[in-house]
Amino acid sequence: MDQLFDVSLFASTLRMVTPILLAALGGALCSRVGLFNVGLEGLILIGAFAAIVGNHLTGNVWLAVLFAIVCVSVFSALMAYMSIHLKANIIVVGISLNFLAAGLTTFSLRAIFNVKGAFYDKDMVGLPKWDIPLIKDIPWLGDVISGHSPLVYLSIVLVFVLQYYLFKTVSGFRLLAAGENPTAAKSLGIKVTRIQYGAILMCGVLCALAGAQLSLGQVTMFTEGMTAGRGFIALVATMLGQSSPLGVLGSSMLFGLMDALSTRLQGFSVPVHFTMMLPYLVTIVAMFFFKDKSYMQEARKANESSR
Repeated sequence: MDQLFDVSLFASTLRMVTPILLAALGGALCSRVGLFNVGLEGLILIGAFAAIVGNHLTGNVWLAVLFAIVCVSVFSALMAYMSIHLKANIIVVGISLNFLAAGLTTFSLRAIFNVKGAFYDKDMVGLPKWDIPLIKDIPWLGDVISGHSPLVYLSIVLVFVLQYYLFKTVSGFRLLAAGENPTAAKSLGIKVTRIQYGAILMCGVLCALAGAQLSLGQVTMFTEGMTAGRGFIALVATMLGQSSPLGVLGSSMLFGLMDALSTRLQGFSVPVHFTMMLPYLVTIVAMFFFKDKSYMQEARKANESSR
């Protein structure tokens, strides 16, 4: 048991949770403005592929992250235009985006790199690892917290930044009002459409960072379908956290721990097929117990009661 729950397990949990947490924060922003974004999986996948392409073309990891943000923002803007301006069903748009991302990245992998399945370049440099002064010298804690990529620390900082923004600032209250009661918000002069566009675009930026962490911060390569359902897990984390940044952090940590634990169990002669399904099994169990506690359902009930 001590070998299972050791320092490296919790350190790997922080790495595993980062893509889920970043995408879940983006999903929380969308749900707060009344848009249920099921396209997180596709946005992460596009971000992961774009980060590899940018790194391969420029040789600079930060330009690669910026390139991923630009590419994902284009698809986020398309999604926002279809769901907000054209009034298309956002669920259908999100599912379509997931299929588009899967097919487009597979095609682009063969068209750009002329390979199938995966692309790896030994000369490609991934995200740097940062050692935190003073903390790195603390036994156990230093081994868990220190030595991760900048995006890992950025994801934690964003949790508290968004928590403060949503519940302590005027613009944050306007964003909440735009999602809870759009009609009343418009009557007060709040530009609901502009806020919804901004939320989806910001969600795209966060998903691009999630994809960059996945392809440059963990493995420094791209494989077809490498998101492996993390976008859908992030969607569940958003619902369990009731679209609150701190709640999303807690639920994401749970799924990150299960993801890291599933990888660790493979070294203890546990069947691979069982370990691979562990994170998704926990997702199903979590949804069963918290099926009536999502923020979107509470907001929908509030809107119905106000009519």
